[in-house]
Amino acid sequence: MVEIALGTALAAIGAGVAVGFAGLGSGLGQGIAAAGSVGAVAEDSDMFARGIIFSALPETQAIYGFLIAILLLVFSGLLGGGKGLDVTAGLVAVGAGAAIGFAGLGSGMGQGITSASSVGAVVEDPDMFARGIIFSALSETQAIYGFLIAILLMVFGGILGG
Repeated sequence: MVEIALGTALAAIGAGVAVGFAGLGSGLGQGIAAAGSVGAVAEDSDMFARGIIFSALPETQAIYGFLIAILLLVFSGLLGGGKGLDVTAGLVAVGAGAAIGFAGLGSGMGQGITSASSVGAVVEDPDMFARGIIFSALSETQAIYGFLIAILLMVFGGILGG
Protein backbone atom coordinates (compact mmCIF):
# COMPACT_ATOMS: atom_id res chain seq x y z
CA MET A 1 0.00 0.00 0.00
CA VAL A 2 1.25 3.45 -0.88
CA GLU A 3 1.41 6.00 1.92
CA ILE A 4 0.01 9.40 0.99
CA ALA A 5 0.23 12.42 3.28
CA LEU A 6 -3.10 13.78 4.48
CA GLY A 7 -2.54 17.12 2.73
CA THR A 8 -1.88 15.34 -0.54
CA ALA A 9 -5.02 13.25 -0.08
CA LEU A 10 -7.00 16.44 0.48
CA ALA A 11 -5.56 17.83 -2.76
CA ALA A 12 -6.87 14.73 -4.53
CA ILE A 13 -10.33 15.53 -3.14
CA GLY A 14 -9.94 19.13 -4.34
CA ALA A 15 -9.02 17.89 -7.81
CA GLY A 16 -12.05 15.62 -7.88
CA VAL A 17 -14.37 18.42 -6.77
CA ALA A 18 -12.88 20.76 -9.40
CA VAL A 19 -13.35 18.46 -12.38
CA GLY A 20 -16.45 16.70 -11.07
CA PHE A 21 -18.67 19.68 -10.39
CA ALA A 22 -17.37 21.81 -13.28
CA GLY A 23 -17.86 18.83 -15.60
CA LEU A 24 -21.37 18.32 -14.26
CA GLY A 25 -22.24 21.95 -15.02
CA SER A 26 -20.76 21.67 -18.50
CA GLY A 27 -22.55 18.43 -19.24
CA LEU A 28 -25.91 19.76 -18.11
CA GLY A 29 -25.36 23.03 -19.96
CA GLN A 30 -24.34 21.29 -23.15
CA GLY A 31 -27.31 18.97 -22.92
CA ILE A 32 -29.70 21.88 -22.52
CA ALA A 33 -28.13 23.81 -25.40
CA ALA A 34 -27.97 20.74 -27.65
CA ALA A 35 -31.62 19.92 -26.95
CA GLY A 36 -32.58 23.38 -28.18
CA SER A 37 -30.26 23.04 -31.15
CA VAL A 38 -31.73 19.73 -32.28
CA GLY A 39 -35.18 21.30 -32.42
CA ALA A 40 -33.81 24.25 -34.36
CA VAL A 41 -32.06 21.99 -36.88
CA ALA A 42 -35.32 20.06 -37.36
CA GLU A 43 -36.97 23.33 -38.39
CA ASP A 44 -34.05 24.69 -40.41
CA SER A 45 -31.12 22.48 -41.43
CA ASP A 46 -28.97 25.59 -41.91
CA MET A 47 -28.96 25.93 -38.10
CA PHE A 48 -26.61 22.96 -37.64
CA ALA A 49 -23.31 24.87 -37.46
CA ARG A 50 -24.75 27.64 -35.30
CA GLY A 51 -26.37 25.07 -33.04
CA ILE A 52 -23.03 23.31 -32.59
CA ILE A 53 -21.40 26.61 -31.63
CA PHE A 54 -24.05 27.35 -29.00
CA SER A 55 -23.86 23.76 -27.74
CA ALA A 56 -20.07 23.95 -27.36
CA LEU A 57 -20.03 27.14 -25.30
CA PRO A 58 -20.64 25.46 -21.91
CA GLU A 59 -17.61 23.20 -22.46
CA THR A 60 -15.22 25.81 -21.11
CA GLN A 61 -16.32 25.25 -17.50
CA ALA A 62 -15.16 21.63 -17.70
CA ILE A 63 -11.85 22.82 -19.16
CA TYR A 64 -11.32 25.22 -16.24
CA GLY A 65 -12.07 22.45 -13.75
CA PHE A 66 -9.77 20.07 -15.59
CA LEU A 67 -6.89 22.58 -15.57
CA ILE A 68 -7.24 23.23 -11.83
CA ALA A 69 -7.43 19.48 -11.16
CA ILE A 70 -4.25 18.84 -13.15
CA LEU A 71 -2.42 21.65 -11.33
CA LEU A 72 -3.54 20.24 -7.97
CA LEU A 73 -2.45 16.73 -8.89
CA VAL A 74 0.96 17.81 -10.20
CA PHE A 75 1.86 20.26 -7.43
CA SER A 76 0.57 18.00 -4.64
CA GLY A 77 2.97 15.27 -5.70
CA LEU A 78 0.33 12.84 -6.95
CA LEU A 79 1.53 13.31 -10.54
CA GLY A 80 5.15 14.06 -11.22
CA GLY A 81 6.59 12.92 -7.90
CA GLY A 82 6.60 16.27 -6.09
CA LYS A 83 7.11 16.68 -2.36
CA GLY A 84 3.50 16.31 -1.22
CA LEU A 85 1.42 18.76 0.80
CA ASP A 86 0.86 19.41 4.47
CA VAL A 87 -2.68 19.49 5.87
CA THR A 88 -3.01 23.28 5.63
CA ALA A 89 -2.07 23.29 1.93
CA GLY A 90 -4.39 20.32 1.42
CA LEU A 91 -7.30 22.29 2.84
CA VAL A 92 -6.41 25.18 0.52
CA ALA A 93 -6.49 22.66 -2.34
CA VAL A 94 -10.02 21.61 -1.37
CA GLY A 95 -11.01 25.30 -1.38
CA ALA A 96 -9.44 25.79 -4.80
CA GLY A 97 -11.29 22.79 -6.18
CA ALA A 98 -14.56 23.99 -4.66
CA ALA A 99 -14.07 27.50 -6.09
CA ILE A 100 -13.92 26.34 -9.70
CA GLY A 101 -16.14 23.31 -9.21
CA PHE A 102 -19.15 25.16 -7.88
CA ALA A 103 -18.61 28.24 -10.06
CA GLY A 104 -18.37 25.95 -13.10
CA LEU A 105 -21.51 24.07 -12.08
CA GLY A 106 -23.69 27.16 -11.96
CA SER A 107 -22.03 28.89 -14.87
CA GLY A 108 -22.27 25.86 -17.16
CA MET A 109 -25.95 25.36 -16.43
CA GLY A 110 -26.70 29.06 -16.89
CA GLN A 111 -24.77 29.19 -20.13
CA GLY A 112 -26.64 26.17 -21.44
CA ILE A 113 -30.01 27.74 -20.70
CA THR A 114 -29.02 31.01 -22.36
CA SER A 115 -27.52 29.18 -25.34
CA ALA A 116 -30.70 27.17 -25.85
CA SER A 117 -32.77 30.36 -25.80
CA SER A 118 -30.34 32.00 -28.18
CA VAL A 119 -30.71 29.14 -30.65
CA GLY A 120 -34.47 29.70 -30.63
CA ALA A 121 -33.96 33.42 -31.22
CA VAL A 122 -31.62 32.77 -34.16
CA VAL A 123 -34.20 30.47 -35.79
CA GLU A 124 -36.65 33.37 -35.69
CA ASP A 125 -34.11 36.03 -36.70
CA PRO A 126 -30.66 35.01 -38.03
CA ASP A 127 -29.35 38.49 -37.18
CA MET A 128 -29.62 37.50 -33.49
CA PHE A 129 -26.59 35.20 -33.72
CA ALA A 130 -23.93 37.65 -32.49
CA ARG A 131 -26.20 39.00 -29.77
CA GLY A 132 -27.04 35.43 -28.73
CA ILE A 133 -23.35 34.63 -28.40
CA ILE A 134 -22.86 37.72 -26.23
CA PHE A 135 -25.79 36.83 -23.97
CA SER A 136 -24.56 33.25 -23.72
CA ALA A 137 -21.04 34.35 -22.87
CA LEU A 138 -22.20 36.47 -19.92
CA SER A 139 -22.65 33.36 -17.73
CA GLU A 140 -19.00 32.51 -18.37
CA THR A 141 -17.82 35.27 -16.04
CA GLN A 142 -18.79 33.34 -12.91
CA ALA A 143 -16.60 30.41 -14.01
CA ILE A 144 -13.74 32.81 -14.70
CA TYR A 145 -14.09 34.22 -11.17
CA GLY A 146 -13.96 30.71 -9.73
CA PHE A 147 -10.94 29.86 -11.88
CA LEU A 148 -9.07 32.99 -10.79
CA ILE A 149 -9.85 32.43 -7.11
CA ALA A 150 -8.65 28.82 -7.43
CA ILE A 151 -5.35 30.04 -8.94
CA LEU A 152 -4.96 32.72 -6.24
CA LEU A 153 -5.65 30.18 -3.50
CA MET A 154 -3.03 27.84 -4.93
CA VAL A 155 -0.42 30.60 -5.30
CA PHE A 156 -0.90 32.25 -1.91
CA GLY A 157 -1.64 28.92 -0.19
CA GLY A 158 1.81 27.65 -1.12
CA ILE A 159 0.74 25.04 -3.66
CA LEU A 160 1.94 26.83 -6.81
CA GLY A 161 5.31 28.47 -6.68
CA GLY A 162 5.73 27.54 -3.02
